[in-house]
Amino acid sequence: METESEPYVRLATLRGLHQVVADLNTARSLADTLQTVADGIVTGLGYELSAVNLVRPDGDLVVAAVAGSAGAEALLAGRVGSRVSWERRLAMADQWGSLRFIPYTEGWVLDNDDVPQWHTAGPAPRFPDEWHPMDRLFAPMYTAGAAGGELLGVISVDKPRNGRRPGAWGREALQMYAFQAAIAISNARLRANMQRALVRLEREQQALRASEESFRQAFEYAPSGMAIAEMGGDQHGRLHRTNDALCRLLGRSASQMRRYSFSDLVHPEDIGTLLRTSAEGGRAELRLARRDGTYVWVSLRNSVVADAADGPRFLLTHVEDIEERKRHELQLAHRASHDSLTGLPNSAELRARLSSRLCNRTPGSEPHAAAVAAPYGCLDGFAEVEGVDGAAAAAGAGVGAAGMAGMAGGGAYGSGQAGPYAHGFGSELGPEHAPDCGPDYAPDEIGCGEHDGAYPGHVHAIAPPEDGEDDGTKGLAVLFCDLDGFKAINDRFGHHTGDAVLIEVARRLSNGVREGDTVARLGGDEFVVLADGLAQADAEDLAVRLRSAIVPPIRVDGRAVRVGASFGIGWAGCGMSADEVLHSADQRMYVEKRSRAKAGRRAG
Repeated sequence: METESEPYVRLATLRGLHQVVADLNTARSLADTLQTVADGIVTGLGYELSAVNLVRPDGDLVVAAVAGSAGAEALLAGRVGSRVSWERRLAMADQWGSLRFIPYTEGWVLDNDDVPQWHTAGPAPRFPDEWHPMDRLFAPMYTAGAAGGELLGVISVDKPRNGRRPGAWGREALQMYAFQAAIAISNARLRANMQRALVRLEREQQALRASEESFRQAFEYAPSGMAIAEMGGDQHGRLHRTNDALCRLLGRSASQMRRYSFSDLVHPEDIGTLLRTSAEGGRAELRLARRDGTYVWVSLRNSVVADAADGPRFLLTHVEDIEERKRHELQLAHRASHDSLTGLPNSAELRARLSSRLCNRTPGSEPHAAAVAAPYGCLDGFAEVEGVDGAAAAAGAGVGAAGMAGMAGGGAYGSGQAGPYAHGFGSELGPEHAPDCGPDYAPDEIGCGEHDGAYPGHVHAIAPPEDGEDDGTKGLAVLFCDLDGFKAINDRFGHHTGDAVLIEVARRLSNGVREGDTVARLGGDEFVVLADGLAQADAEDLAVRLRSAIVPPIRVDGRAVRVGASFGIGWAGCGMSADEVLHSADQRMYVEKRSRAKAGRRAG
């Protein structure tokens, strides 16, 4: 019967196979494809029941689609069979090409495994190829289309409509269909993965656009300056983008800023600081040029904007205006080192500047300032006021109450000087300002050395000889000045007048020295002048000029008052401390005062 109808069976089967394979290509989703595979077994290959078992990511197989019976679908759909149980079935089955068949006579050992099944008991077959309800036929599907590929799933079929086990042509048709089903499922999975990838990509792009917009708004509307600069290449360091805050801070438009790099805008003295600032996480405080030529103190903080493929691409720099903080810092530093009344360096600053010129060379290694020059010139001390008799003028030397304070006050920020009467001496001079000793320098020569506490290139301070003969030796002169007759003014006219006198004396002393010399207020009515590079005669001439500058009347609130001054000239030398130098000059000043007083009594 089968032999006689074989051509017809083949033709009918081929037509059905062609139709169901065509249907496989019309499914839109993976779920639709799986159901189409199950339906094709029933509609095109002559079976009443089919199920598609799909391999899950964990390796087990789940019943993903059932066709032919609503009851079977309710019983099997979604149930899971372990990979071990499935491999056991496929291993014990008879091989019909790529198909696997387990006859009812052997399948009883599988009744209690965890693979979902709908088989029921039935009578023994009436003829050899009759289908028994406990027969099991599986069509494995592989990713490569053959048994050598990775297992994709297994098609289970049951109840052939003709009641017979499939013949050679039926088996071949089922194998061909399983091959095409594997391709369709793989393609459906690929499409599903692509769709998920597209959805994920779209979400990532939306997130990227949102992130870029957030960055743009944060960059553009940040209250402090922001800049993006190029990294690498010919345009390294060039400003690529700046926000409004930075443009306002520097007084330049965004288009103008793109012509510069930070190295073009930084103050020349801060270029080293900028170059030492690292790209990632670097911080620096420096000055940037405004359009009007002035400079503003800023704090720079760097971070690198990296590209996953090409590495670092841009340098993001946060620029914070710290002008006000720097102003306060400089004012505090100025107040700590300058007299609040006169603006002159105070006692602590004077000692710091003097100490910076002295090293620990032991006395006697060469001439130094153990001796002081002959006392010079006290003025005839007086405090003449129009209408004030000499008795009142002889009341002595004093000081205004406000004039006693030496640690407050301050000068203008950014003036280039520490105060209205400041001079660059001592503490401003460091190793970087020391003279070059030349290639013939020997370490033990006077004038340069790195021993006895001296910094490299230190120039030793040497005092003129003690015998009073001026041999032209030049050294660091210390002129100690004490006002004569100041106390009488302070006591009679009050602290306000006394303070005004001190301020005017400070101005006259500052105007009478060279740039680079130091005029300091030691306290009360005492002042000190440091003048380097003077011979003994030069120091005496300077004292004369300063005394002459102090003598003219000082007008305060319409009243003319006069003070005198006594000077003692000392010399600073290496091996001495700052206190020793100041004490020596102070003693010479008081020796002169006593000498002048005795001379006055003898004349009387």
